[in-house]
Amino acid sequence: MGPAVQTDSFSSLPLSEALLSNLESLGYLSMTPIQQQSLPHALKGQDLIAKAKTGSGKTAAFALPILNRLNLRDFACQAMVLCPTRELATQVANEIRRLARPLPNVKVLTLCGGTPIGPQINSLEYGTHVVVGTPGRIEDHLRKQTLSLARLQTLVLDEADRMLDMGFFDVIEGIIRQTPAQRQTLLFSATYPDQIQQLSARFQRQPVEVSVESLHSQSHIQQIFYQVAKPKDKAGALLKVLGQHQPQSCIVFCKTKQGCSELTEQLLAAGHSAVALHGDLDQKERDQVLVRFANQSVSILVATDVAARGLDISDLQAVVNYDIPTDSEAYVHRIGRTGRAGNTGLAVTLLTENEIFRLEQIGHFLDQEFQVQDGAALPPVSHTPPKPPMVTLSLDGGRKNKIRPGDIVGALTGEAGIDNNCIGKIDVFDFVAYVAITRQVAREALAQLQNGKIKGRKIRVRRV
Repeated sequence: MGPAVQTDSFSSLPLSEALLSNLESLGYLSMTPIQQQSLPHALKGQDLIAKAKTGSGKTAAFALPILNRLNLRDFACQAMVLCPTRELATQVANEIRRLARPLPNVKVLTLCGGTPIGPQINSLEYGTHVVVGTPGRIEDHLRKQTLSLARLQTLVLDEADRMLDMGFFDVIEGIIRQTPAQRQTLLFSATYPDQIQQLSARFQRQPVEVSVESLHSQSHIQQIFYQVAKPKDKAGALLKVLGQHQPQSCIVFCKTKQGCSELTEQLLAAGHSAVALHGDLDQKERDQVLVRFANQSVSILVATDVAARGLDISDLQAVVNYDIPTDSEAYVHRIGRTGRAGNTGLAVTLLTENEIFRLEQIGHFLDQEFQVQDGAALPPVSHTPPKPPMVTLSLDGGRKNKIRPGDIVGALTGEAGIDNNCIGKIDVFDFVAYVAITRQVAREALAQLQNGKIKGRKIRVRRV
């Protein structure tokens, strides 16, 4: 174990002036524990095994060493980050772009499945510095010889345990075999199962191991447990919990896709604003669900564990375990999504008598004793659920139509239009864009966009 840096200031690191001043302008004031432990080693070119969860600041821990050693005149793939899901890959690529802002013409390409391969091949022909992608799609490009890793300097495996959970061991091994032997390999993982150790032993050179407290501290998360008589009583208990706490943003975890869909229907019938996230959605539906939840135009996301991987919603007020997870780490991972960045969070778990043993396992794992309350004693719902603060408008045009967030803001605010403060999050994809508008002015905003032009042309707009 190498020495951790004693200071938490980025200026103590051998980073270029441009990167340091950009970090300051982005509000990165001090290093998180994972950055403090891993950056000094990574910047020296050493291999690394880092145990850290999403939300720990790990992206900057590998992005800064990548950017610091890029040769910008060489439009070859010099760094590659492998991620388990398209969401995580998109998030990582966006973060790398933000950190790379002061460097001229850094090309960061996202190569993931679920989107057409043709445009990706075209982009690769123009060259790239950094590739962020999912193992399956990277493997496709290597097979088609549309991606060359001959000049790769840094390989990052992000959420390596998740990729192995998803069955990518052989694919990752095949990809690594096509990279130069003299590369730096940075491995980030929330847990450290046998397969990770195998992968490291085979492909890393004297890696430095760093670890930050891998369990989220639960002190700022209120954990409540309700027991109900039968599984079918959980829906009623959930409605009472939502009536009592009224979270503006809440993820409800279910075991199965069918359970997700059925529960979403029940929530909608009771007047709640809810959407389901599961493996049967195509990429466009999935994007739309996540956009609406993240921009606060839907309050409740009902999801399976697999579908929710790689999601990073920063201000989540509550998590509900409708079905208690089968392993304790999954429980910790789920509830760690609430109460981030100094906020308090709420984690509610519903269980039947048959599931109490799982709760005991979790208590043993966390070294905590839990009190279980009677779900039948929850107060009845006394009022209709509040509506979400925002509404999402969808535009039939995106990046490929050269539409940028600024163009949408301009079309909304132009000629005594909508007040800037009424515009929320804007998400631009290849062929579609979404903008969140405060509910009070949604109708007016829709009319403003329908009657105006963006980039000199009419664009179809509708309320989602």
